[in-house]
Amino acid sequence: MGLRTLVASTLFAAAAAFAAPDRPNAAPAGRPVTIVMLGDSLTAGYGLPERDALPTQLQRLLTAQGHDIVIVNAGVSGDTVADGLTRLDWAIGDDTDAVIVALGANDMLRGRDPAQTRRDLDTLLGRLAEKKLPLLICGMLAARNLGPTYAAAFDPIFPDLAKKYGASLYPFLLEGVALDRSLNQGDGLHPNRDGAARIAAALIKPVVDLAARVHRD
Repeated sequence: MGLRTLVASTLFAAAAAFAAPDRPNAAPAGRPVTIVMLGDSLTAGYGLPERDALPTQLQRLLTAQGHDIVIVNAGVSGDTVADGLTRLDWAIGDDTDAVIVALGANDMLRGRDPAQTRRDLDTLLGRLAEKKLPLLICGMLAARNLGPTYAAAFDPIFPDLAKKYGASLYPFLLEGVALDRSLNQGDGLHPNRDGAARIAAALIKPVVDLAARVHRD
């Protein structure tokens, strides 16, 4: 390498470092973007072999399309938003570049006070915002048999808090899958392999957009 080329390369590297955003979690160019999916049984893959769980199917699709993104499954069956909050520090490692938050279904199924779910999710997202991690929120909708009053309090939690924290929003994690018997297991609540595949396919664009924010934000 000639002296002129060496000096130019050094100056370019220094300029790039000076211009880089002050965010210690930003993924350096040349390594995969690591995205943690923090969720409940819908993320963990309840009733499915690991290869058919939503994060695994999402990973396969991303890899097949040439995206240098790693999806980490941080789903725990039965978790409410409050449960996710209690394990946040160890679920979100130092190598995490962005987070998908997919919690809230169990709050709804247990009929928890939507005001408490809102407070818990607000706290959780605030903690993640302090880490300057780009966020994608996968929303949930209340089962209509809980009544219009409950739905009116529960459903807006996710879009409201996504707006507050500047997070991306996928409005309803089970879009196109909920209530379709062919896409759910026998309990009618958890997606089967095909249901998880449909969700994974729908999440490709939001997740790719999320990964792009890692280097931009």
